[in-house]
Amino acid sequence: MIFPKYPDNEKDRIAELKKYNLLDTLSENDFDNITRLVATICEVPIALITLLDTERNFFKSHFGLDFNQSPRNISFCGHAILHDEEIFIVEDARKDKRFKDNPLITESKAIFYAGVPLTNSNGFKLGTLCVFDHKPRQLNEVQIISLKALAKQVVNLFELRKKNNLLVEFQKELQSRNERLVTFAHVVSHDLKSPLANITSLTRMLREENLKKLSEDSEMYLNYIEESSFTLKNYINGILKFYKSDELLEAQKQDVEIKKLFEEINEILITENIVFEFPSEGFLENVNKAALTQIFLNLIDNSLKYNLNEQRMVVVTYSEELDLHKFSIKDNGMA
Repeated sequence: MIFPKYPDNEKDRIAELKKYNLLDTLSENDFDNITRLVATICEVPIALITLLDTERNFFKSHFGLDFNQSPRNISFCGHAILHDEEIFIVEDARKDKRFKDNPLITESKAIFYAGVPLTNSNGFKLGTLCVFDHKPRQLNEVQIISLKALAKQVVNLFELRKKNNLLVEFQKELQSRNERLVTFAHVVSHDLKSPLANITSLTRMLREENLKKLSEDSEMYLNYIEESSFTLKNYINGILKFYKSDELLEAQKQDVEIKKLFEEINEILITENIVFEFPSEGFLENVNKAALTQIFLNLIDNSLKYNLNEQRMVVVTYSEELDLHKFSIKDNGMA
């Protein structure tokens, strides 16, 4: 008996195989249907979808056998992946020096073998779609064509499974990030609410303690502070509602007047040394105001943060197109 050698790219091949997460997985109907079909077409008692691991031959699907793996060093598939031919056929393994005294022949009566390497798009041979018989035989042209075609379908299933696994992992990562973001939003909102409540309380105390003593300008400034505090409080509450659940997010959608939206942003961010121009007309239907406000706050705050001019300027323009609302934010900061 001649033990099959390892391919020159064995290390990379194994790494490629493990990307599919197929080793040691349970039977699946999609693969079992193929082995059942190929056994019927080729008129053989055994059909396998094999994956060549480092030291073993794992059977992703095994029609006609009650076990799902065997040693790689005695496998027919170990020889099959070493050849460039599309199909590897051994008509009578008893007459082939590579398989003399092979326990698969002496104990399992594996006399006939035909295997098509399962080659992925990167050129790696992951395993085989193969058939066995207990007697010498040949395959006709239709059976060979069918075996090759079904091997390609097996690879397609491998690729689809890998993409699905990646999608599941991506969804888990998104869910994890969203949970971390929810936690962050609650922490930040809580940390903001406390000083905000202090500002509101101190403003009221200042007004009450200086009743009829404040100038008209001082009264106006206190009103500005209170209005900005209330606006910021509503914004914080909006953030919390936004992250509570998809259902609540949907329920919070409302019609928003664009002018009023930017007036509230003006109260939060804009000081006397800033020129802030924004649309005076326009209406947005069925939108989440908290989310929209957060987006504009971030963009406008960035425009101001990196602007070193003595008089900073931010200009927001708006236009309504066929299928979308288009906003543009320009500033006189660094290019």
